[in-house]
Amino acid sequence: MHRNQDRPPGNSHRVQLLFATLLFSLALPLHAADRSFIWIQDPWTGETKMTSVAAPDQSLWDATQIKDYEKALQEDFPPALGVLIIKDLGIEVPIYNGADDHTLDRGAGRIKGMGRLDGVGNLGISAHRDSFFRVLKDIEVGADILVQTPGGVERYEVSDIRTVPKSDVSVLDPSDEHMLTLVTCYPFYHVGHAPERYIVTALPMQEVLEETVEP
Repeated sequence: MHRNQDRPPGNSHRVQLLFATLLFSLALPLHAADRSFIWIQDPWTGETKMTSVAAPDQSLWDATQIKDYEKALQEDFPPALGVLIIKDLGIEVPIYNGADDHTLDRGAGRIKGMGRLDGVGNLGISAHRDSFFRVLKDIEVGADILVQTPGGVERYEVSDIRTVPKSDVSVLDPSDEHMLTLVTCYPFYHVGHAPERYIVTALPMQEVLEETVEP
């Protein structure tokens, strides 16, 4: 049975929930009604934290996807692993474990078999092109991407943007290099099954800085 996303895994966290909710109510601005409190959890360590995400801007979303999103919110899901934040595009989306269509109706999904949010390797995150990742069409090289986990926030910088055929899965290959790969279908407004994939590659900010330092 899946635990409800809006409560932590276990009764021992009830006091933590009440205390954290009080702190958030004091700290958030007046427009906090546009935000939702969620629990994020590292399933490998059990570390849990409460955070908040902004309500998604659905002005560019497909009407069917809006209905699917609202339906998904009524269902029980395990806690998100973290939150993907791209401030320039207004993206604040929970990251769940798995990238099946049902999971992506609710948010973004970590592609299983790829890197973990807190580990080395190629971390793949996917979302629907007609919902959360619609605005990804406007991202630029050099843009900041934040990944919040229960352990903290990691900052990435976009290093490459490209499209590949749907059959090209090399972008999902494991890597010893720590990197972030965002994946969605392309073209963004294609009717039917999209023939390509839109790929955004980002490196941790520390790596980017080291690579651009003059000798």
